[in-house]
Amino acid sequence: MRVDLTMGQWIDPRSRRVTFKEYAEKWRSVQIHGPGTEVSVEQHLRLHVYPVLGDRPIGAIRPTEVQGLVRQLSERLAPSTLAVVYGRVVAVFRAAVRDRIVAASPCIDIRLPRSATKAVDEVLEPDQVLALAAAVPGRYRAVVLSGAGLGLRPGELFGLATDRLEFLKRVVRVDQQLVRVRTKGVMLGPLKTSASYRSIPLPEVVGQAIAAHLQEWPSHPELGLIFTNERGGAIQQYPFGVMFEKARAKAGLPEWPTPHDLRHFYASTLIRSGASIKVVQTRLGHASAKVTLDVYGHLFRDEDDRTRQAIESALSPINGEPAIAHDLGE
Repeated sequence: MRVDLTMGQWIDPRSRRVTFKEYAEKWRSVQIHGPGTEVSVEQHLRLHVYPVLGDRPIGAIRPTEVQGLVRQLSERLAPSTLAVVYGRVVAVFRAAVRDRIVAASPCIDIRLPRSATKAVDEVLEPDQVLALAAAVPGRYRAVVLSGAGLGLRPGELFGLATDRLEFLKRVVRVDQQLVRVRTKGVMLGPLKTSASYRSIPLPEVVGQAIAAHLQEWPSHPELGLIFTNERGGAIQQYPFGVMFEKARAKAGLPEWPTPHDLRHFYASTLIRSGASIKVVQTRLGHASAKVTLDVYGHLFRDEDDRTRQAIESALSPINGEPAIAHDLGE
């Protein structure tokens, strides 16, 4: 004990008896998070971590228990979501080590399931998007056209404000999103990653739809949001998703499209037009081209033809003479 005190490594045994939940809640209360992150941290800990580790003394938790938590969560969470939840646990134990609550973190050599980005199997066709726009109530027509014509995420689309549109320059600035904070309600918050901050060219058809929308339905009086619901408030993913499902059935579309498929339509349209993977990545706000390729790479189907044509041109006979004169069978 004297050696530990001298070296500054002594841990008060009483602090080790603090439960994981008690310490994690204190840790969470002093973090500087954006509104969206603050909500997700609270939900991840409350729904996924506390039921397993919440009542355990933080100093008694071993790596095997953390691995057991990961194993349980892997049965009901996607690998990408599980990785985020586990990151919360790692952050709590890292802080506990700094606060001299525990001597070392049990998050050592923990194996996580491999995360595989799901590729988009089907995309909407232009006539299907127009059918959706015609099937939704009038005040949501511009929402559908903007989602398909700008490729925004739902939170970015619902958080689009009038001062983010530059009609003369035909550009849309994406630097905020609509988030719901448990104790504060709906508000505007920052985007999750630095790559999400971007400017998107404003197509004329989308600009005209938004201009016509604003002439009939005014923007949100406080937040300046372009799109509002029937009560004049901010649009949220629920009940917008329910309205989308009704419009999808009315338009005679298959059951697989969701509001997020408007974003997939935007990406697939850029790819079909010949846009490079880097352009598609930038427009969508992906952190890396790898993410874009994992989701949309298989849509670059014409690259097979380009490859064939390139080799055909390089190895085709010159002036009618075969490029390879000897018999390949010998």
